Amino acid sequence: MTISLRLSEEDSILIKEYASLKQMTVSDLVRQSVMEKIENEFDLQCFNKAMAEHKQNGKTYSLGEVEKELGL
Repeated sequence: MTISLRLSEEDSILIKEYASLKQMTVSDLVRQSVMEKIENEFDLQCFNKAMAEHKQNGKTYSLGEVEKELGL
């Protein structure tokens, strides 16, 4: 699949130079950057959900309690 992207000349040069510095193609750089952004957004959503659940429950466990529960 091909995706087009409009950039200013300045941004285009910066991206190409950065990709070259990292010894990557522009395509690989853009793909990796977008995938990392999506992953970070997903991680943040999971964190926010977990924090909301924690605030409702409020129960926490010490490391010792977890180890005992798991038989470690």
